[in-house]
This record gives sequence, structure tokens and C-alpha cells, in this order.
Amino acid sequence: MKKIISLCFALCMICALSVSAFAADIDTNGGSGSTPVNLSSTDDGTIGGDPSATAMSVTLPTALPMAMAQNGDVTTADNCQIVNNSYGAVRIASVTITTANGWKLTAFGDKTTLANEKVDSNKLGFALSVGNGTQTVTDNSDASSQRLISAPISGCYMSGVGNSASNKVDVEYSAIVTPLSSPVTEATVATVIFVVEWDTAA
Repeated sequence: MKKIISLCFALCMICALSVSAFAADIDTNGGSGSTPVNLSSTDDGTIGGDPSATAMSVTLPTALPMAMAQNGDVTTADNCQIVNNSYGAVRIASVTITTANGWKLTAFGDKTTLANEKVDSNKLGFALSVGNGTQTVTDNSDASSQRLISAPISGCYMSGVGNSASNKVDVEYSAIVTPLSSPVTEATVATVIFVVEWDTAA
């Protein structure tokens, strides 16, 4: 009895792990039958594996560095990129800048617009464009956080990793900053938050 139970258990395990291909019989000359093509997405690509969606892997710039000269000119990096390492296409859904360490956002423009500000006012005007798209800038609406991109626009779309010509976009940015009475080195004045999502057909 125990041997029969063990045999049944073994057969159940084999059936659970095996891939079944169901047959459709045709018993007349010229007859036809339909066979479905079934897709499963699994973590390792094996039939019967654990269900899993396509993995997303997108690399953002580790920092957006700036340097202000003694005359107030601000230099920014020219090699910042967002790179899509995923198999599927992605898009930038939104971009938000939030100040840090007591700094405040102000309207971006020519540095002369800050000429009347007091030294160490810690104000930052910021401009950003992605993928050679439209430049978006901060204004005077909110001193702590502002949405620079609220929905995907031209330049925010990246193909999957298989297309090296379009799976990355440049991040270009500019800034104006109020004068400083003391030198600073790599001080974090703000954080830019990029929200990335799949570029879906729906």
C-alpha cells in the first residue's frame, strides 16, 4: 500500500514539473485543427518557471555637479546621461527638483537677476532639458520643490538596450546661484528626482 501511495506521489510530481503539449486529432482528409501558442513570462525563461515581468534597469547620473566662479558664472557637467539597460523601452515620467540644506529655489534666468540678493541668501535658479528636448526652468512659485517635467515629452523616450543609438539621452542643465561669502566643496544644494516608467503601448 505504501509503495502504491509513493508511486502515485511520484507521478503527481512528474506531471507537475513536466510541460504538457496537448494533441488535437484530425480524422478526416483535409481536416484541420487549431493549436494555441501560449506565452509565459518567467524569471529565468524556463517553461514552468516562476512568473516574472521583464526586468527594468536604468542608470541615472550619480550627481549633477556645478561650479561657481568668483564672478558668479556657473559651469555644469556636459557628460551626464540616462541610460536604459533594460530589454524594453522606457520613458521619463516626471522630473522634480527639491532643495536641500537650507537652499531655496528661485526663478532661473541671467545671473544679474540675483544682483540685489544678499550674500549667502542660498538661492538657486535651475534649468534642465532631457534628450535635447524643451528646457524647463524653476520659477518663484515654490522655494522648496518644483516639478520640471510633469509628463513624458520629446526627449524623454529611450529604446531598449538592443538599440545603442537611442537607448540613452543626455541630461543638460544650467544654474544661477546667489553669492557666497565662504568657499564650499561639493555641497548638496538640491536633489533632482527622475521617475522612470515603461514606455507602454497603452
